Amino acid sequence: MILALKKCTIFAGRNNSKRLINKFRTSMKRMKSIAVALCASMVLAGCNMSNTAKGTMIGAGGGAALGAIIGKIAGNTAVGAAIGGAVGAGTGAIIGKKMDKAKKEAEAVKNAQVETITDANGLEAVKVTFDSGILFATNKADLNASSKSSLQQFATVLKNNSACDVAIYGHTDNTGSDAINNPLSVNRAKSVSNYLKSLGVPASQIKSVDGQGSTNPVADNSTAEGRKQNRRVEVYMYASEQMIKDANAEASK
Repeated sequence: MILALKKCTIFAGRNNSKRLINKFRTSMKRMKSIAVALCASMVLAGCNMSNTAKGTMIGAGGGAALGAIIGKIAGNTAVGAAIGGAVGAGTGAIIGKKMDKAKKEAEAVKNAQVETITDANGLEAVKVTFDSGILFATNKADLNASSKSSLQQFATVLKNNSACDVAIYGHTDNTGSDAINNPLSVNRAKSVSNYLKSLGVPASQIKSVDGQGSTNPVADNSTAEGRKQNRRVEVYMYASEQMIKDANAEASK
């Protein structure tokens, strides 16, 4: 009888443990869902915010970790190197204000599509897209003469915002092979980088120049309009490590 009671007690204990584990797992799933929904709502709510306001929100929410989540939900490309450590709300607001200025200036550049993204540190950054059809002839990596005026304007923007680091990426549509598209996208990015440097943009400001071939489309490659959108060069302006340090110091005063 005693042995039977012991077995029942052990069995009941195991059942209780399983129930507790299941409850814990269910709770964790709910928490993850709430976190994702919260981040998504923050992105949607932030669409009409200035970069200053969004910088405050992201900084208050935990910097790079939250920024990475928001960037993933929003479908943005994370740029820049994560510097580690928390980025406070004050720091985010200061950098957001600087990015507001850079974005406004970039929006005046002819043939440039400008939008706000989130960088690897959860801070606001600026993405500027140029249609490759405007910059280059078909299957060529040499800049068109007519496109240089746009890049001349843009070089002024970069020089006016020298505390921003810069990354340049070339993209193609999916027509042709990778053997053609990959080097073509790299060479187009290099052409833009070299021309910007020839106009006085410091080489030290341009941190990355690369091509992604057809691997990162932004539109449907099955249509002519979609392929046109995918043939592009993207230039990212984001907070340099020094800008972040200066903003941290200013925010701590």
